[in-house]
Amino acid sequence: MNLPNKITVSRILMIPLFLIVILVPFSWGNLSLLGVELPVTHFVAALIFIVASTTDWVDGHFARKYNLVTTLGKFLDPLADKLLVSAALIVLVDIGYAPSWIVIVIISREFAVTGLRLILAGTGEVVAANMLGKIKTWAQIVAISALLLHNMIFEMIHIPFDMLALWVALIFTIWSGWDYFAKNKQVLINSK
Repeated sequence: MNLPNKITVSRILMIPLFLIVILVPFSWGNLSLLGVELPVTHFVAALIFIVASTTDWVDGHFARKYNLVTTLGKFLDPLADKLLVSAALIVLVDIGYAPSWIVIVIISREFAVTGLRLILAGTGEVVAANMLGKIKTWAQIVAISALLLHNMIFEMIHIPFDMLALWVALIFTIWSGWDYFAKNKQVLINSK
């Protein structure tokens, strides 16, 4: 397993840590930062989520720079993104910070595209994330980070950046999902 793949696996391994910090009722108190009061657990979980998310860029950078792109990496990288984002979104619904219907649409798209990737893999084709998929992932990461941080910074100026970012993530999620299916419709039509 090469370095980029190890970094991708580390992203997957940070998910349980993120879940423990945000879901276990630790009594770490609250922080008051930049006009927002939030539980320390939400702040620490947000930092873990942000660090885990940045490994997406790091593993891709090393894979391209040192020509370490592998079939395993093409499979693991989007899987790690989906696992991290899905876990965070479900937690945000659980703690009352994200509408469940938006999370259902986002996670449904992730399952649908994963299914498409499996069908394509059956034909011998491994599909790496395209630019729209990458924008979708980063839009989701920004939205989740803002929600976990209770709209820090923007709360002082009364802009619901966290919810606006979630809507942008939803739009890119739907758009990129449609794009994957539109570009691969012939495979779906021809599969039996």
